[in-house]
Amino acid sequence: MLISVDICVLENGENFPSPSRLISTLINPHQPSSTLINLINLINLINPHQPHPPHQHFSMQKPSIPEGTRDFGPEQVRRRTFIFDTIRQVFTRFGFQPLETPAMENLSTLTGKYGEEGDKLLFKILNNGDYLKDVDADALAARDSNRLLKGISKRGLRYDLTVPFARYVVMNRGTLTFPFKRYQIQPVWRADRPQRGRYREFFQCDADVIGSDSLLYEAELTQIYDESFAQLRVPVVIKINNRKILFGIAEAAGIPDKFMDMTVAIDKLDKIGIDGVRKELTERGISEQAISTIEKILQAPDLKALRPIFAGSETGLKGLDELQRVFDLLASTTLKNDLRFDITLARGLSYYTGCIFEVAAKDFQMGSIGGGGRYADLTGVFGVPGLSGVGISFGADRIYDVMDGMGLFPETLTESVKVLFATMDEPSFEYAFTCISKLRAAGVAAELYPEPGKLKKQFEYAAKRNVPFVAIVGESEMQNGTLMVKDQKTGEQKAMTVEELQHGLRG
Repeated sequence: MLISVDICVLENGENFPSPSRLISTLINPHQPSSTLINLINLINLINPHQPHPPHQHFSMQKPSIPEGTRDFGPEQVRRRTFIFDTIRQVFTRFGFQPLETPAMENLSTLTGKYGEEGDKLLFKILNNGDYLKDVDADALAARDSNRLLKGISKRGLRYDLTVPFARYVVMNRGTLTFPFKRYQIQPVWRADRPQRGRYREFFQCDADVIGSDSLLYEAELTQIYDESFAQLRVPVVIKINNRKILFGIAEAAGIPDKFMDMTVAIDKLDKIGIDGVRKELTERGISEQAISTIEKILQAPDLKALRPIFAGSETGLKGLDELQRVFDLLASTTLKNDLRFDITLARGLSYYTGCIFEVAAKDFQMGSIGGGGRYADLTGVFGVPGLSGVGISFGADRIYDVMDGMGLFPETLTESVKVLFATMDEPSFEYAFTCISKLRAAGVAAELYPEPGKLKKQFEYAAKRNVPFVAIVGESEMQNGTLMVKDQKTGEQKAMTVEELQHGLRG
């Protein structure tokens, strides 16, 4: 770190010590805090009339990052990019177009779209400046955070990519061609309790279609999940259900008015178990008889078994028909992963109205690594009703953890540089610089060690960087117009020209 100090001439004409003596007096490389105090003393000497605080002992601050967030080093970034690129290529093959939206949205855009649980997890951004200036004094005195929020925060970090997508569609509907298929790969933020596989900042990879009721897209999105995880070599189970089936359960239990309460509780089944769900349903005012009916229906093995149960529920029967249509469309294809009807799948987000999805990894303990569903009128809250859509999301951070835990990342991802040039002296260094420029121009990632000299140090650097080849340049190589190329894995060495090396690395 460089510290710059502007020094003025002393008013009383005192002579400064020599520059070298001054620097050696001020700078103590072993005690940074001592150096800072010396600089303060110098400033006081230059301007003794300037008010200043008493001397303090400055302690070093321990760096940290917010809980629930992570740094990603070079190797991790290359692995994450591999996940993003794999999924992006599948999206593109299915006709989806890229889109990006701002990290923050107006709170009015976000609130009320994710259910009561989701709204609690929104990150709110304080208004600029004196955010308490126009606050409700009574709300402040009563410490009423809900009333205070309206006065101190108008924006929030996006919770997912679906609601911002719906907002974008409404704002740009005059220029879009429907059905509009878009994919989006960006971070989202949730004020959740951090734990293994659950972060406060994480990336989502979304694909949505809006402007069509066709169940073709539910089938296509199932294929996208199947193909993407097959390419990533992650064995998964793709679970599918329909919110209309869940409403049929509520009607069969005689509690259609408690539909949202029921789905919020059922959505926690994997986390709290059936006893926990039963307890929460009771706390939400659902009778013991209704709870018993719900529990029995959740044990239904397949769609066929539900038809007599839903005889009096038109909505429930429609949900069965929609789900059967998706299975029929996929029957003529070969999926590489398991597709399974799961009646307990609820997806707590309140905007889902039709088919819903969730993906879980096989043979690895982790929460869902993907999810989504059909929403009939998400754009209606923005003033444009009647635009149906359906979409899915990949949980990239959890997918990373699964692949890392199962050792599924390709070994080649650790190789960012293909060849390192090692040189003996200044002439060979300059010769290598010319050679490496040719390789880079041809699209080969190459690096030149900055200090010519001992080869041992240069080979150690190549090994630590996982560089697969080292091109050695000495006097004989310069005379012959060649390079001595060593394969770091096999130890084999071979003389070759720059053109031969280029062809070998690119071929």
